[in-house]
Amino acid sequence: MSQVFDFVRCDLDIKSNSSSHHTELYGEERLIVRRGQPFNIILHLKPGSGEFKPEAAGFTFTVETGPLPRKGSDTKVSFGLHESTVDTEWSASATHDPSGNTLSVSISSSPNAPIGRYSLTLDQEGQTTSLGEFILLFNAWCPSDAVYMKSNTKKQEYVLAQHGQVYRGTHKRIKGLCWNFGQFDPSILDICLTILDANPKFAADADKDCSARRNPIYVTRVISAMINSNDDRGVLVGNWGEVTDGVHPGRWMGSGDILRQWAESGPVRYGQCWVFAAVACTVSRALGIPCRVVTNFGSAHDTDANLIIENVYNVDGEKISRDSVWNFHVWVDSWMTRPDLGSEFDGWQTSDPTPQERSDGVFCCGPAPLKAIREGELTKKYDTPFIFAEVNADVVDLVQRSSGETVKFAGSTTSVGRSISTKAVGSDERWDITHQYKYPEGSKEERKVFEKAQHNNKLQQQGEEPSLRLKIKLADNMIVGKDFEVSAVLTNNCTVAKTCTLMFMARAVGYNATRGQGIEFVTDIVEVAPGEESRVSLGIDYKHYGPVITSDRLIQLSAVATDKQTRDYFKAEKTIVLDEPEIEIELVGELKVKRSVTAQLTLLNTLPERLRDCSFTIEGVGLTDGKPITENIGTVEAKQEAKASISFIPTSVGSSKLLVNFDSDKLKNIRSFINVVVEK
Repeated sequence: MSQVFDFVRCDLDIKSNSSSHHTELYGEERLIVRRGQPFNIILHLKPGSGEFKPEAAGFTFTVETGPLPRKGSDTKVSFGLHESTVDTEWSASATHDPSGNTLSVSISSSPNAPIGRYSLTLDQEGQTTSLGEFILLFNAWCPSDAVYMKSNTKKQEYVLAQHGQVYRGTHKRIKGLCWNFGQFDPSILDICLTILDANPKFAADADKDCSARRNPIYVTRVISAMINSNDDRGVLVGNWGEVTDGVHPGRWMGSGDILRQWAESGPVRYGQCWVFAAVACTVSRALGIPCRVVTNFGSAHDTDANLIIENVYNVDGEKISRDSVWNFHVWVDSWMTRPDLGSEFDGWQTSDPTPQERSDGVFCCGPAPLKAIREGELTKKYDTPFIFAEVNADVVDLVQRSSGETVKFAGSTTSVGRSISTKAVGSDERWDITHQYKYPEGSKEERKVFEKAQHNNKLQQQGEEPSLRLKIKLADNMIVGKDFEVSAVLTNNCTVAKTCTLMFMARAVGYNATRGQGIEFVTDIVEVAPGEESRVSLGIDYKHYGPVITSDRLIQLSAVATDKQTRDYFKAEKTIVLDEPEIEIELVGELKVKRSVTAQLTLLNTLPERLRDCSFTIEGVGLTDGKPITENIGTVEAKQEAKASISFIPTSVGSSKLLVNFDSDKLKNIRSFINVVVEK
């Protein structure tokens, strides 16, 4: 006969398990463990239960996940006691404390188990006892897990770090934006699991979807689809235009506020690429998938999948084609094996939650192996051709004459995929990872890969060096609010004089190449002697750019020269990022837990006009209780300082970052941060 034990209670030993599973930061309210690694529970027996003998206990443990758990889907697994646990499947072992009435049970989950919420029950001779619930996550510390990452410093960065840098601007003017991922904030893990349950695949077949959550490839693809709201009630609504009914994407400082708003009331307005990517990083890290945010400068959007960006202009220099090159685009890389493709494609995988093109009928993208992107292996799923074009497409500039004839006048094999950047491991420095995505521009390997990727559709080779050369020269200290001057410089490398029509224009643009309103325009007839240069200047005055510039503070300069004798066209283009005023941050008071400290904030209004609706907002993990704190300060006159004092009470000991945002009607989303250390 099997021995039946009566239990007083089950202790899930949360503190000890959290420490060994690297889940302490989720809190100690419930058991959260990582798969493929044992965790311990303590069963308190009624006095007089007798000596425990594993072989006579007749214990059967059952774990279940999802609304319709089934053994055939591995969403329901039953297992008995053994002398020791095994690391390849669900198993359990037990030891009896001879000096007391407790039974210590070690339970090891399968390293291939679906992640999610689980219940744990014990059956003894038909008597079933509920032992509690726990959450199971991917495990980058387990060598048998598909997301295993060998380096401890990388696990610290890509799984546990709650702050990061998101890079924006242009490849010549890269600016880091500090972001609060906040994956361990209260309620965030529950919201991330709810995102998986809100996935349409869950509604279609809940058991199949829950079973598939064993695979980080599947989960990453779901995250990519669910962070945008295009095909479902996903997290963020995209907006690249004027914002009148929601939060401007530039105002967000962290993912927590966005995810909580989604959980309360559905899709959040609004996001742009860096917001989509940062929220996807939060969800991935919360679920245990190592993840990094990546920015690609000069990011191509290839609408016809021919790996060539065809910029077609009319004779007035206006673009009339659909292909585009964004100043920058932000996505995420997630770390995992690719058993569906072969071990040579293991490692970083690119996925993109920003809704651009459909994949299998849904607005999602990836995961695509960086190795496949680098080697031009475009048959490897998912969406590798689209991402390859984003970092490695060639550009051809064409002019459509009034007759309808299209003539090529310029091109580049190097302007797409520049300074691909992510935050360095263990520091706030930028790490250039372009080499992970492609071979050096212009190298034989890079051209060979491009030709392989393009198959038989090779780009026509570039002709001889043009006889005329057109460049744009910039001014120094181009700060928002100031007037400055730029120049188009036409150099004549011929042995004869040249007469050209030169058009030079400035236009406000968004980072994703959306063309805003024109700012300045000049056209001139220039004569250039052999070996000489001619310069046409364009004044960029705040009174003209101030009313139309976007919060990205980008101005696109375009110059087009037409040789009157040969009718050849020459084009130069440059996008500038206006500098912004800096926020001064000074802390008054001691940085100690549960003790109030005040952030004194100052910003100089560099504009020649009054700012209205001014506000400062602060946010920080363990500093502001996971929520932003805003102080409205009203109006700030031209050339005057905006000032605010915001108090907060730190709740956690250790290193953190205090993020600060300044916003107003005309000077928007000015960001800064400082590193802080909170003491006991």
